[in-house]
Amino acid sequence: MAGCFLVAMVVGWTRVAAQIDDYVYDFLLRINPPEPIPTHAVTVAIDDASFAAFGGIRRERHILTEALERIATAHPKAVAIDIILHDRQDAAEDEPLARALAKIDRLVLATDLTRGGWEDPEPAFMQPGATLAHVYADENPWDGVTRSVRLEWRAYRTRRWALGFQAYLASIGATPLETLKDLQVGNEVIPARYADMRPLRILYAPDSIPSISVVELVKNPEVAKQLKDKVVFLGVTSSSFTRDRIHTPFGGDPIPGLEAHAQTFETLERGRFLVDAENLTVPLMCAVIALIAGLVFAFLAGWPSYVAGAALLGAVHIAPFWLFRHGIVFPYTGPLATAWLACFGAAAYQSLVVRRQLRRSEVERARYRQAIHFVTHEMRSPLTAIQGSSELMGRYNLNEEKRKQIAGMINSESKRLARMIQTFLDVERLADGQMELKREPIAIPHLVQACLERARPLAERKNIVMTSVGVLEGEVLGDRELMEYAVYNLLTNAVKYSAADTEITISTRPDAGFLRLSIKDQGMGMDAHELKQIFTRFYRTKRAEASGEAGTGIGLSIVDQIVTSHGGRMEVSSEPGKGSCFTMVVPAFAVAAQGRRAVR
Repeated sequence: MAGCFLVAMVVGWTRVAAQIDDYVYDFLLRINPPEPIPTHAVTVAIDDASFAAFGGIRRERHILTEALERIATAHPKAVAIDIILHDRQDAAEDEPLARALAKIDRLVLATDLTRGGWEDPEPAFMQPGATLAHVYADENPWDGVTRSVRLEWRAYRTRRWALGFQAYLASIGATPLETLKDLQVGNEVIPARYADMRPLRILYAPDSIPSISVVELVKNPEVAKQLKDKVVFLGVTSSSFTRDRIHTPFGGDPIPGLEAHAQTFETLERGRFLVDAENLTVPLMCAVIALIAGLVFAFLAGWPSYVAGAALLGAVHIAPFWLFRHGIVFPYTGPLATAWLACFGAAAYQSLVVRRQLRRSEVERARYRQAIHFVTHEMRSPLTAIQGSSELMGRYNLNEEKRKQIAGMINSESKRLARMIQTFLDVERLADGQMELKREPIAIPHLVQACLERARPLAERKNIVMTSVGVLEGEVLGDRELMEYAVYNLLTNAVKYSAADTEITISTRPDAGFLRLSIKDQGMGMDAHELKQIFTRFYRTKRAEASGEAGTGIGLSIVDQIVTSHGGRMEVSSEPGKGSCFTMVVPAFAVAAQGRRAVR
C-alpha cells in the first residue's frame, strides 16, 4: 500500500495529471455554473463599429473621451478603463481626455508591467482619487484557458491589484484587510493566499456580461441610463485592432479580456468562491484511501472484497463532484490513481496470499499422501512377516523350538516396524524444522555392517554377493538411526534393481574433510534424464517399471533429505546396462565436530 501510495503521488504531481485536473474542473464548472443573478457590471466596448465610425485606431483616445463624457452623465458606481494611457500623444486629444477623466468620481486606470517597471498612466490622466490596477490573467500555457486571476501583482517593490478587484474596491469604497490566507473586504472574506499572489478562481457566468457599444452610447444618449449605479468596464473589444481574447472553461469562442475583468468583478460581487484544497489535504486523503483499500482486502475475501473495493472507487470518483458543489476544488487524478493502484495492489496481494495458502495446503495434502504411500511401501514387509508368523503359530501345532523362533521373528519385525515409524516421524519433523538432529559419533564400519546384516537375506534370494572394497573406515557426526535408514535404503534398492548372480560393492574414502560412502551395483542403470529426477518424491524410474519392483519413489527422496540435513549431499553416476553408484558425501567426524564447536 505504501508503494501504491507513493506511485500515485508521483503520478498526481505530473503535468499530465494537472491538465486532467483542469479538464475535470472545466467539466464541473459547466455542470455547476453560478446561479443567474442581476449583474452589477456593464462593459462599454470600443468595437469594430466604433473604430469605423470615429476614424480607426488613431482616434482611440478621442473615442475614449466621447465614451467617458456619456458615462459620466449616468453617474456609475465606478469606471475601470482597460486601456494603457502611458504614452503622451496629440495634445488636442489628450487634454479633452483628461477633462473627461476628471468627471469620473471613482476611476480605475490600467497599468502595464515591462522590463523597465510599471508603465503607469501619464500624470495628466491621474485624477485625484484614481487608482491603478494590473490587467493580467493566469492563462494556462498548455491549453490557453484562463481559470483564475491573481488579485495582486508584486514587482519593483510595488503592488498592483487586479482590475476587477480594484473596481470592486472602488465601487464600495473599501480597503481590504490582508492576512496570509485571505482578504477581508467589509463582511466578505475572499480566499486568496498571499504566497501565490492571491489567486482567485473566476466563476464565469454562462451568460455574457451586458455590453454597450460606444457608437450606440454616443448616438443614443438614453442608453447611458443603463449605466446608472453600475460598475462600468471600458476598453477595446475589436478583434481587428487587438488580440485580447480569453478562453474560458465553457469552451466555445473566446471572450474579450474586458469581459474577463467584468467576470472577475461579478465573482467578487456574488460572494461565492471556489477554494482549492489545502496542500496537505491531498496527500492525507490519498493516504486514507490507500489505507482503506488495504483494510478492505485484508479483512474481506472473495466477492465482498471486490464489492467494497468498487464502492471505494465509486466514492473517489464522486468525491470531487460533491466537494465542488460545496465550494472546494479537489484534485481528481491523485486520489483516483491512489484508489485504482491501491485496490489493484491489495487485490493482487490478496490473490498471492490466497494462492500461497492454497499451495501450502496442496503441499500439506501431498505430504499426507506421501505419508500414506510410505506406510504402505516401507512397512509392508514387517507387517507381512508378523502376519504370516502369527498365522503359523495359530494354525499349526509347532514344537517349542519353532515357536520360539517364530516369536523371535515377530519380536524382531515389530521392533523394526517401531523403528521405521519413528524414523518416518523424525524425517517429517526434520522437514518441518521441528526437530534437531542427534549429534553423536557414528563409526561407519559398524553402521555399514549392521545394514549389511539386515539386507543380506534379500540379496541371498537373488544370489547377489555384497562385499566391501578395501577397508571400511571413518566416522561421521549425526543421527545414527537416520543414517542407518539411509544406508539400508540404498542397499535394498541396489538388491532390488540388480539382476541375479551379480555383485554389490561398498566402499569408503576420505575427501577434503568429507567422507564418501559409495554403494555400487551391476543393475540395469539409468539415463541422464532419470538422474536429474531420481531424488524427486513419487518419481519412478524406468528400471522400476522394467523390473516390476514395487516402489513409490519416496525412499530416495528421504535419503537425500537425511544426507542434506547432515550437511552433506548425494551423488549418483549411472549408465544404462552398466549399473549405478550412489555416493553419500557427509562431513567427516573431525570437521563436523569443529563446526559444531564454532557454532557454540
